[in-house]
Amino acid sequence: MSNNHSLPTVYNSSNVEGKWYKFWMENNCFTPDNDYTKEPFSIVMPPPNVTGSLHLGHALDNTIQDILTRWRRMQGYNTLWLPGTDHAGIATQARVEESLAQEGLNKHELGREKFLEKVWEWKNLYGDRITNQLCLLGSSCDWTRERFTMDEGCSRAVREVFVNLYEDGLIYQGDYIINWCPKCQTALSDIEVEHEENDGHLWHIKYPIEDSNEYVVVATTRPETMLGDTGVAIHLEDDRYNHLIGKQVILPIINRKIPIFADEYVDKDFGTGVVKVTPAHDPNDFEMGLRHNLEQLVVMDETAKMNDNAGIFKGMDRYECRKKLIEILKDQELLINIDDHMHSLGHCQRCANIIEPMVSKQWFVKMEPLAKPAIEKVENGEINFIPERFTKTYINWMENIRDWCISRQLWWGHRIPVWYCQECGEVICSKEDPANCNQCDSLQLIQDEDVLDTWFSSALWPFSTLGWPESTKDIECFYPTSVLVTGRDIIFFWVARMIFSGIEHTDDVPFRDVNIHGLILDGQGRKMSKSLDNGIDPIEVIDKYGADTLRFSLITGVTPGNDVRFHWEKVENTRNFANKIWNASRFVLMNLDDFKEIDINYDELELVDKWIISRFNTKAEQVTKLLESYDIGEAASGLYEFIWDEFCDWYIELAKPRLFNNNTKEKLVVKNVLRNTLMGILKLLHPFMPFITEEIYQNLPGHNNTIMLDRWPIVNNQLIDDVAVENMNDLMRLIRLTRNIRAEFNVNPSSKISSIIVIPDETKRENVEANKDYILDLANMLNVEVVNKLENKPGQAASAVTAFAEIYVPLEGIIDVKKEIARLEKELNNSLKDYEKANAKLNNENFISRAPAEVIEKEKAKAQEANLKKEGILNRLQILKGK
Repeated sequence: MSNNHSLPTVYNSSNVEGKWYKFWMENNCFTPDNDYTKEPFSIVMPPPNVTGSLHLGHALDNTIQDILTRWRRMQGYNTLWLPGTDHAGIATQARVEESLAQEGLNKHELGREKFLEKVWEWKNLYGDRITNQLCLLGSSCDWTRERFTMDEGCSRAVREVFVNLYEDGLIYQGDYIINWCPKCQTALSDIEVEHEENDGHLWHIKYPIEDSNEYVVVATTRPETMLGDTGVAIHLEDDRYNHLIGKQVILPIINRKIPIFADEYVDKDFGTGVVKVTPAHDPNDFEMGLRHNLEQLVVMDETAKMNDNAGIFKGMDRYECRKKLIEILKDQELLINIDDHMHSLGHCQRCANIIEPMVSKQWFVKMEPLAKPAIEKVENGEINFIPERFTKTYINWMENIRDWCISRQLWWGHRIPVWYCQECGEVICSKEDPANCNQCDSLQLIQDEDVLDTWFSSALWPFSTLGWPESTKDIECFYPTSVLVTGRDIIFFWVARMIFSGIEHTDDVPFRDVNIHGLILDGQGRKMSKSLDNGIDPIEVIDKYGADTLRFSLITGVTPGNDVRFHWEKVENTRNFANKIWNASRFVLMNLDDFKEIDINYDELELVDKWIISRFNTKAEQVTKLLESYDIGEAASGLYEFIWDEFCDWYIELAKPRLFNNNTKEKLVVKNVLRNTLMGILKLLHPFMPFITEEIYQNLPGHNNTIMLDRWPIVNNQLIDDVAVENMNDLMRLIRLTRNIRAEFNVNPSSKISSIIVIPDETKRENVEANKDYILDLANMLNVEVVNKLENKPGQAASAVTAFAEIYVPLEGIIDVKKEIARLEKELNNSLKDYEKANAKLNNENFISRAPAEVIEKEKAKAQEANLKKEGILNRLQILKGK
């Protein structure tokens, strides 16, 4: 590629990013070596929904994975990052049904086979959208190994697992409480239900006690479910109702007798302390019903209309039923009162309809036998959660796990591999489609209509994607995978399922580390959502600022497991950072036209050279350690500070005098240090900002084919020079203090000044004396006098103190003292006014009692700032007036 050692004057990401991604793809840079003896590093991408498009959560998740992958690849590991997409059963079917509805069709008119053809057509047309967007982000996945949860290999793995679990007695069919979406008309997993706080009511209803004038009052947020009540519960220690245990109430309107019993689940302090129990329509009631052997009476159908068990309400929608029921209860004087009540309602993630807990015949996986070894593997350290606090979260959930409902009433997905013989009733579970009944040879076999929960196939993802159940080279080399990178919101739903699935079916854990990151929130700390209209489209950010800028702005400030806020200011700052790197690199390259690589003699180096070499090695060591501990945000922040501050603002500036003088040897040395340091910086930065680093790297003399296959910097501890770093830090402090004096006293930037620096310590004094040219150059000095003590301090001199030195800068003749005094006195007057104005508000009781806390804090900050400014001005005036 390019080797002319020059860059355009302005960095344009759109001219760079597509070019280099194409180059990497064409040169198979993302594909691991065929040398399976090399130490492996592998990640499987959490498969995004095939219906989806890139959002900020994807962008963060995949940026972290790409950073780890590029870093390990540069370290020489045989690296595989395996990509793929999830078939997203409910979401994809809903999309296709919406499309059909626009044509005036529905799935039932087409039939299952034709409908599935339509879904595959849709997938083939739109399914590459998110993968293409991941390419724009710079994801260095091995696209030659891309998988889909319904491809032939994954489908075979799904059937293998289902049959194995079924034959081991770990899969069964039964009636159990599940989340039901009346619109999608399918069972839902917990992660497919979004809970929102809603304004509602608490209806207080009389339940008469049999053969008595007594009654109990129940409070409910869903009165329509009372039609399915099969019991009434109180707390065992509730003295108000103990005498009623064992008696029966007459269910209003329905007039069915149901028992009163005691259960510890009841909160005697909530509502009336009496709980109606509807086992078929509430998960907690379902558990109580099992404990007390209550009937499970379903009173709604799949569309949430009342069924035969609802009596006179049959055929009504659930909310229509509620309205009519309340009217009747009022007429019968059984409704005591209605309270306003805020409560949480579950909504279908796909269609936003309110879900209905309902007992339904479904397929389940027995979780207790699978959970035990999955807990042990984490407790004994074979799997590590980062941060470690999520270990407790995981174990707590696994210890209280319920059986997993794996069936969905859909057509799109892995169809359950169970067939029913219409002749003899035999149930056949098979890895291959059976041609006839294995009991009676009948050909009249009907396959189960349901499909498997999408999470069933994604639970197998770490090994099904590598070729399992076949014994493949990929399984042998890359399994268990090295790390799983995922958000904190799906530990239970995906991570846990992958762990117990991997252990059960491969006799090994699916990954060694689980790196948990937080969610991306908006600038106000809110979760991004369509309803708030606060989402950010990552593709728009990439189009405007480039993928490198998006990636780095998402990563900086991220700490493992914690949520992070998205701020446009961070994006702007990162764009400025990219421009800073670009301009610094342009300067270096402009001075490397006659570059000749030499072996540098350490003794020939100046202090600033030793300092930057030492600091680079220290930074390389720090970044490597931070990546090893998954503290990626801290690694990025450290690189940002080192590149911007130490390399660009200090080393390049201090290198300029030697680049522009006539000493050929000095020029050659500083050019080598500049080139070597910039090369090392680009390698450290490459995993975070792959495109700009590749573009600059290709213009540096001595580059290889691509930076992404070049060697990660190896730390040379012999070049970490603590003395050089301390000496350079001393000089930098003196330069900063001198610059501050210039700024505080409004000294013209072009005016050269002199200073006297008092340093009692002989070693430090010798260092400053030997390198005072640095101070002369970077603080625009005419003269610097370094002494061990000062008998008489100069008059009208500004001063500053650091731990090892005092600096005096005579101001006479440098500034117009009278003019500066007048300016400062005017500034002092303004500061006093600001202070008095803020203080007046803070002393106003009316303001303090009425103003919001943040407004009060803002006024306190104003007062403090004005006071500090006042003190600083008074000090400067004292110096100028010679007092």
